[in-house]
Amino acid sequence: MPSCIEPLAAAGTSLWRHRDFRRYLTGQAASVTGSSITQMALPVLAVLHLDASTAQVAWLAFLGQLPPALLALHAGALADRHSKRRQMIAGDLVSATVLATVPVAAALDTLTLAQLMIVAVVQGAASVLHDAAAISLLPSLVDRSLIQRSNSRVGALFAVAATAGSHLGAALTALLGPARALLGDVASYLISAVCTARIQTSEPARVRPETRRLRGEIAEGLRYVRGDDRLWTLTLVNATTSFALGLLNTLWALYLLRALAMSATAFGVVLGFGALGAAAGALTAPALARRYGPGSMMLAALAITPVTPLPLLLASPGLAWQITLGVALFVQLACAGAAGTTQRSIRQIVTTAGMQARMQAVSTWLTSGARPVAALLAGALGTWVGVRPALTAGAFLLLIPLVVLARSPIRALRQMPDPPADSLSTPPADQTSPPAVPSPTRTDDARHERALGGNAS
Repeated sequence: MPSCIEPLAAAGTSLWRHRDFRRYLTGQAASVTGSSITQMALPVLAVLHLDASTAQVAWLAFLGQLPPALLALHAGALADRHSKRRQMIAGDLVSATVLATVPVAAALDTLTLAQLMIVAVVQGAASVLHDAAAISLLPSLVDRSLIQRSNSRVGALFAVAATAGSHLGAALTALLGPARALLGDVASYLISAVCTARIQTSEPARVRPETRRLRGEIAEGLRYVRGDDRLWTLTLVNATTSFALGLLNTLWALYLLRALAMSATAFGVVLGFGALGAAAGALTAPALARRYGPGSMMLAALAITPVTPLPLLLASPGLAWQITLGVALFVQLACAGAAGTTQRSIRQIVTTAGMQARMQAVSTWLTSGARPVAALLAGALGTWVGVRPALTAGAFLLLIPLVVLARSPIRALRQMPDPPADSLSTPPADQTSPPAVPSPTRTDDARHERALGGNAS
């Protein structure tokens, strides 16, 4: 079924001149910015204003991470069954509503930790619904030959938006207090909903029996990914990378602030370097893939990544080491941005329209499930053998995705693959069988995973 407004064609057309792509990008960037405000303000609210204990803070973080692990597959199946734009708007409105209850309760002096935990769960579930539809909507907005360029712009802008949101969150928290600072995230959800509602490009037709069970469609998505060597390899790379980085990210901030006595200002500057790296990697990914081939480029990025934690393991207090750590984080996230943008583009290109959301949901489910397990392992190792040995273990774990990709035919991929035959022109009606030839990609999180780590999912 052809679109009322065709996706943006490749020949000599700037993505920035495509209105629907701009609306999509604006809405999602606003969403990432708002999420970073909440990530800054919510812990301050819990710890400083509600006197939350360490265990309660941990539970709050755990409950926020739980919905992606539990609901990603269901959200992907729903997005392939129904309108993706409507699912995105519904997720935005639910998130805005539940988050707005926090400043209202704070103003009435009735806010409790229990309410924050409920908000974390409901908002997490709504974000999963939104993100499953948002990531899979992109291939219907632009021609498949432009998917890599589109993901490059998305990844770069999300990295910048996440950094801007963190700084904005700190400023709003200082000026208004952490509860009222959350109104910035409420506004971001409303902006995202309005931008999504203004997208005019028609979605691919969905042809499904009304009696089809959601469980059957979830199983179909799992079989689809497992049946294509390209999709399965890249999904395993995502999951193993997420696990290793989850272990490292659980402990590295503690190590910098406590063992290396880094100030809060220096820590913020180091994080800023990392965001710039993520943006640079995403922006340069298409050119690097054209010059060296997407397989070689991703393999090189995964080979460099295990080296980047070494300065952290060798560092001692001092300005020189702080600069070195900032450069190392820049390189690490540049590799993540380049590899993540490319692998996501490959997955979107080779997947038929009717399976886009479920394909992405399988990756999100595995990567989201890996992070809480990695956090628990990091805590156990840090307690039993010390923080530095635990960080060393995380660095070694980064070799696993390198081995997975090196043992697959994707390592020799010299150009972006061709789309399925039924996707070469207009967006197709639903098709659920995997590609015939299984030859050789805003985190993103949680919504913040789309900005940084989200490049991996």
